[in-house]
Amino acid sequence: MKNPWIAAVLNFFFMGLGTLYIGRRKALGIALTIGALALTYVEMNLKAGSPALYPIMFGAVLLMNAFFAYDGYSEAKAVSMK
Repeated sequence: MKNPWIAAVLNFFFMGLGTLYIGRRKALGIALTIGALALTYVEMNLKAGSPALYPIMFGAVLLMNAFFAYDGYSEAKAVSMK
């Protein structure tokens, strides 16, 4: 039985980890984790190279992480009900 809150928190702070924790969509979890690493690299370079664009990037990442947290919560809840 998977805890929906653990999946949500993992996906919020590092997208893909909550999906891997649930274990149903492993390929997606791996792809999201690799994408999160790449996005973090881009975000850090954007902050240094173009600080005016950083708030837009930060807001977009925050929105994506909130969505993935909701997805992880919903998926874990569905797995727990079976």
